[in-house]
Amino acid sequence: MAHEAPTFGGIGGEIAARISERAFHSLEAPVIRVGGFHMPYPVAKVEEDYLPDIDRILEALDRALSY
Repeated sequence: MAHEAPTFGGIGGEIAARISERAFHSLEAPVIRVGGFHMPYPVAKVEEDYLPDIDRILEALDRALSY
């Protein structure tokens, strides 16, 4: 799951928790969250460093597919 909000305490974390709780026995790999870093949203000039980029998303995809 990739989104712009922080992975901790954001909406994506809640969705990941619900999936893990309700479909745990159906999952073939853990739910991996890719999002902003655990910090307040930054000012606009450093926003690109905060948001998930293609490298972070592909790394998470590789981890999930390795199961």
